[in-house]
Amino acid sequence: QQIHSGIVLNASDAPQDPWPEADGLVSDRGGQSLWVCGADCTPVLIADPGTGHAAACHAGWRGVAAGILITALDRLVERGARREDLVVALGPAVSGPCYQVGDEVVKAVSAAVPNKASLSDAGALLPDEQPGRHRLDIRTAARVQLQGAGIPSERIAHCPLCTVSEPELFHSWRRDQVKAVQWSGIVAQAPVCS
Repeated sequence: QQIHSGIVLNASDAPQDPWPEADGLVSDRGGQSLWVCGADCTPVLIADPGTGHAAACHAGWRGVAAGILITALDRLVERGARREDLVVALGPAVSGPCYQVGDEVVKAVSAAVPNKASLSDAGALLPDEQPGRHRLDIRTAARVQLQGAGIPSERIAHCPLCTVSEPELFHSWRRDQVKAVQWSGIVAQAPVCS
């Protein structure tokens, strides 16, 4: 049950009935596959080619503000990953021009970006005509957060497609106000060989 949080669980600790409330999973043994779904939030898939461990996160503004990606990275490092070796995919999500937010969202997301990186300088924060309103590209904000946490930019794939702007390709809560999602990807950990 994705709840727009910063909660990351070990995959084997996630019972299927009832589904646990969380927005991230990290593999903790061989043979696990992790999925993430979304309607406008960013699906984030992280893999460590060295250890075979993986993570899948649902990262909307609340998840990014809560540090869900940092938590997932920390869990992978605990399992032997090196941040500079991780590979990350940021899937389709609402784009900046289609996502209007208030000052409180900008403050929360900005506070969660390591090394005081600027969301505006990175292109994650765009101006809006209305006072006290902004346009936020949550995928770019996630990318800035990951880079600030030690993931090299060349190891981050960033899908440019907007869920709101592509009705033939994607569901969008903001566009349709209908509860539907797309399964945006899968990450698998290979079984451990002896």
